[in-house]
Amino acid sequence: MANNNTGFIRIIKAAGYSWKGFTAAWRNEAAFRQEGIAAVIAIIIACWLDVDTVTRVLLIGSVVLVMVVEILNSAIEAVVDRIGSDFHELSGRAKDMGSAAVLLTIALAVFVWVALLWRHIF
Repeated sequence: MANNNTGFIRIIKAAGYSWKGFTAAWRNEAAFRQEGIAAVIAIIIACWLDVDTVTRVLLIGSVVLVMVVEILNSAIEAVVDRIGSDFHELSGRAKDMGSAAVLLTIALAVFVWVALLWRHIF
């Protein structure tokens, strides 16, 4: 189905769809809620720390990236669950890969925080 909306109307509608995605993730995904709370705390800490702007942006960006990957993982899981509840090797693989992507992103965020704050701690 073609989308006939263009310009500002399209942007408004896209923002509405995005908001629906955020609310669906918050309502239906415990991991998203947990990581969201952790991200808010991390962002507050990053804003409170006495660091330069680039460091602050990297600290905040790393936790926002975790949230992006978690939303993508949740989307993959929703599509796989929509297809059916029967076990299929590819369905399990898709879910496992999405989970691995989240884990790698969390590890990256931890690495960024440790690497950037190391000099401030010691």
